[in-house]
Amino acid sequence: MLVPMDNIIEWISRDDFRLKAIECVHQLDLPQCYIAAGFVRNLVWDHLHQFDTGSPLNDIDVIYFDPEEPDVSTSHIFERELQSLMPGPNWQVRNQAFMHERNGDPPYQSSLDAMSYWPEMETAVAVRKVAVSKKVEGNLECISAFGFESLLNLQITWNPKRSRAVFIQRVKAKGWLAKWPMLTMAN
Repeated sequence: MLVPMDNIIEWISRDDFRLKAIECVHQLDLPQCYIAAGFVRNLVWDHLHQFDTGSPLNDIDVIYFDPEEPDVSTSHIFERELQSLMPGPNWQVRNQAFMHERNGDPPYQSSLDAMSYWPEMETAVAVRKVAVSKKVEGNLECISAFGFESLLNLQITWNPKRSRAVFIQRVKAKGWLAKWPMLTMAN
């Protein structure tokens, strides 16, 4: 029996577009580097809704954690590099070691910790390619700040570390309940 993370990794492994994006990000060789948010979340919701084609992505969110990076604008260099490796997607690269300043949070300790501050719990999910020597199925690793259960149960859950008003605004603005009609708001 597959555990939830294995289900997600299997679905990603069958998606050529996502595999190519993961490979491009892996080439950057950044610390604690993942593709996060809608890249994984949308795939899960599309799969569970049995859509024939995947929902288009507004962007591809790449996160990493490097507190030693000397210039916070370095992430824009990585965006341009990804654009040259894989033109087309709107690449959004952010060093999570500095994002707490923009968000008014205490300093984040890791990429996973940074995701624990995102407005919806189901968005706080990410994937990356790992070294083959690690004992990870198919050399992909999928992590979540809040586990995978609510994501796989088609829920949208407010993260109390963020304003409920921001959560509600995001759900409405992004049209998730219309796009994926089996979704429910958990709280």
